[in-house]
Amino acid sequence: MSYTPSPSRYDSMEYRRCGNSGLMLPALSLGLWHNFGDIDPIENCRAILRRAFDLGITHFDLANNYGQPAGSAEENFGRILKTDFRDHRDELIISSKAGWPMWPGPYGDLGSKKYLVASLDQSLKRMGLEYVDIFYHHRPDPATPMEETMGALDLIVRQGKALYVGISSYSAEETRKAAKILKQLGTPCLIHQPKYNMFDRWIEDGLLDVLGEEKIGCIPFSPLAQGLLTNKYLKGIPETSRAARHLGNGAMEENAITDELIQKAGKLNELAVRRGQSLAQMALSWVAKDPRITSVLIGASRPEQIDDSIRCLENYQFSGDEIRQINDILS
Repeated sequence: MSYTPSPSRYDSMEYRRCGNSGLMLPALSLGLWHNFGDIDPIENCRAILRRAFDLGITHFDLANNYGQPAGSAEENFGRILKTDFRDHRDELIISSKAGWPMWPGPYGDLGSKKYLVASLDQSLKRMGLEYVDIFYHHRPDPATPMEETMGALDLIVRQGKALYVGISSYSAEETRKAAKILKQLGTPCLIHQPKYNMFDRWIEDGLLDVLGEEKIGCIPFSPLAQGLLTNKYLKGIPETSRAARHLGNGAMEENAITDELIQKAGKLNELAVRRGQSLAQMALSWVAKDPRITSVLIGASRPEQIDDSIRCLENYQFSGDEIRQINDILS
């Protein structure tokens, strides 16, 4: 069945400026880390992407190793892009990354120019694209000079293979250094993609301050702690859950679901109910509340979850008392 996007798709989504750039990102973006590989029904993938776009989510985030097997998320996204979004490419922000193991040998991992340039070429081929809007180095590489890694990102932009570049999971000190090198090269660091949620607040220890000072956007991943900050695990581990399926590729395992975290999630859920939200909505609102956050990366295993997540934007203001209660629960 052919797809015609909703004519009202831009009416209610909030768009935020990304750092010191001209680029605006939706307050929520869709990540394709899980649920878009060859082990997943492609019609469900298509339905998720359509629903997201209908609701104003214009940013789709991928990486070379997303999906099972690695690379299959980009391949499936490319198929759907060709059939459903071909006439809307200029309305989309498409990002990809490289930095984790992708192919055997010394040239398929980390941060060398050899790896980053080759990986993006492969990603573009898988997705059927001439360029991506944002290309990230996916993680720091302590063995490769940062000048080489940032130089590769600069080269990729000058080659026309990416419009903007970013980094992911860099520390505050590493981010400042990377931003300085990129600025000197003439290709500013647009955005940083760190892990951030109520249970993992490491970016509050300096990184958010650096991003604010350097005018770099921030798009946190795993804002729901892979489902721990939802109602899913409050009464045990469902057989169909990500943790029970042992998916690998960074997916949460059962041993990550501790009694302590479940107790905290239960208390947070009680506060969310008082706010008129689900736990997931409150967790997303909590991440989105900081003005240094450009967009929040959500995932989805079915279209209805997009509708549920987007409601977090109806209330991402927290009173001082609510913040104190949350900090007490998390302490």
